[in-house]
Amino acid sequence: MRQLSLLLILSVSLSWAQLQSPADFLGYELGDAFTRHHEVLSYFEHLAEQRSSQVVLQAYGKTNERRELTVAYLGTAETIAKLDAIRSNHLSGLKGENSDAAVAIVWLSYNVHGNESVSTEAAMQTAYELLTSRSAWLENTLVIIDPCINPDGRERYVNWYNQVKNRHPQPDPNSAEHFEPWHSGRTNHYVFDLNRDWVWTTQTESKARLKLYNQWLPHIHVDFHEQGVDSPYYFAPAAEPIHEEVSQFQRDFQTDLGRNHAKYFDSKAWLYFTKERFDLLYPSYGDSYPTFNGAIGMTYEQGGGGRAGLVIYNRDGDPVTLKDRIDHHVTTGLSTVEMAYLNKQKLAENAQEYFKASTKAPQTYVLSGKAANIQQLTELLDRHQITYSSAKEALVTGFDYQTSTQKRVAIGKNHLLISTNQFKGTLAKVLFDPSAKLTDSLTYDITSWSLPYAYDLRALLVSKDLSGDPYKAAIS
Repeated sequence: MRQLSLLLILSVSLSWAQLQSPADFLGYELGDAFTRHHEVLSYFEHLAEQRSSQVVLQAYGKTNERRELTVAYLGTAETIAKLDAIRSNHLSGLKGENSDAAVAIVWLSYNVHGNESVSTEAAMQTAYELLTSRSAWLENTLVIIDPCINPDGRERYVNWYNQVKNRHPQPDPNSAEHFEPWHSGRTNHYVFDLNRDWVWTTQTESKARLKLYNQWLPHIHVDFHEQGVDSPYYFAPAAEPIHEEVSQFQRDFQTDLGRNHAKYFDSKAWLYFTKERFDLLYPSYGDSYPTFNGAIGMTYEQGGGGRAGLVIYNRDGDPVTLKDRIDHHVTTGLSTVEMAYLNKQKLAENAQEYFKASTKAPQTYVLSGKAANIQQLTELLDRHQITYSSAKEALVTGFDYQTSTQKRVAIGKNHLLISTNQFKGTLAKVLFDPSAKLTDSLTYDITSWSLPYAYDLRALLVSKDLSGDPYKAAIS
């Protein structure tokens, strides 16, 4: 029996030894260099090979420069073995067809802005920690990691930095390695900011990601970013204005998450702030779009960005190192998974309630205009899984978008109906409402996006659910 026990211990030890940390696998400590995209994918392939029962990789698309877009699913052997069943059960629960929550689902998205390059480095270390020292948190949690949303932009930045860097990293902000030229790594191949494309989905990366995202609709989604080198770390809760369709639970859980992060940051005397800058209004960000799809959606911002390189002095003369930046993002990522692990049932129940509430106080958007504009709009709605129909002949009264008055209109088959009485009703309301309600005049970015205006369509907002006929593309 003693020999058997020793064999089991030896077997487990060998298994752990085969799983390499990012530093062991890459041959350098994270933070000593930027990791190329193909090396990042190779590391996740290593995790999937050595922990095949716990890690599954899925390629979900390619960039314009033919780099692979990939997510990694991390969980227990039992969770991974039932991955499809868990996904199906989760979506059924969101639609009110059951109340069984097998696991909490956390989606961590890194490097949507390619020159905010710490994120992808942190993704590798976060995955390693979840499979080793923090493996207990996977007992009832499925973690989906997208290590690099924008690999074309990131490779552009990393390639430039490697060409101009000093032999020894130069922290002086006046050094050439801290002045990234145009076109920077922030954007994708077509110089488009992918963090503002979640709704519009104009880019190939966004279309591919949204298709996969809608197959999961996680309980929590985090978008990892960087900001100016002089800023301390930012995490939730968000600043005002917060859109009125953000539920009280979503607000409260952001606060709970922030307190958990603060616990770890305080223990290491790391500086941070909450609120102040990053609001939750415009629906096309990586924090707001998931929020309007029932998740706790958040952005985390580390001081650094394309200016920082491997190390830079901030205005106080303190070095901001890539190693420290990695530690901060790893800490909030792991803290997020911990909170999901501790609150599985609460997250599931409130996500279900969010979608249930979308069918309350139904209203219908009645649209007409050029056939080509209508067709483009329906293609967008299809990507967001928002349903629509052709109107039946009727007289209806509602708010007219063009005159901002109540108007009575005869409608028929040439009118498109989008009712909020559907699974994605809240998202439809956010996208189609004529104006957003602002609780604060100071906003981070965009404040106007209503789809009828964006697509140059006539629109009527009717305060009831209108039923229609199956849509026909021949609307004129």
